[in-house]
Amino acid sequence: MSKMNHEQIAEGKDISLKLWVVLTRAQQSIRKKIEENIKSYGLNLTEFGVLELLYHKGDQPIQKIGGKILIASSSTTYVIDQLEKKKLLHRKPCPTDRRVTFAALTAAGSHLMEKIFPEHRDAVDQILGGLNSSEKHEMTGQLKKLGLFAADVVQ
Repeated sequence: MSKMNHEQIAEGKDISLKLWVVLTRAQQSIRKKIEENIKSYGLNLTEFGVLELLYHKGDQPIQKIGGKILIASSSTTYVIDQLEKKKLLHRKPCPTDRRVTFAALTAAGSHLMEKIFPEHRDAVDQILGGLNSSEKHEMTGQLKKLGLFAADVVQ
């Protein structure tokens, strides 16, 4: 291999490292701002994630909530308990399977989400306002491609 090929390989690896750092820092900055927005409603990110899932998808089996949002399934029960104490959701037995319990929004939970979700969506749009719509579509596709590739990498 010529010297030029070694330099090109090294440059490719260096740009991969730089991309990793930039992605991580961007994600941390975005997450911090989004968490601040959610905290302004008296919720944490996990609580909001559960409420948002129920708001958009309806009642959900508690056992499946952790896998549908960005939380560890081990903390799902704790989060459900906290939201139940806040009277934002309640547990509802499945009519056809005694082993299954659903989480369902209460009237107060639905009312809260009807109020705050549009505000939250606007805040996310503002936080991600550094890109125009076309750039967001392009980046979404590229990040999805990158994530799918990374999931299949064998080390």
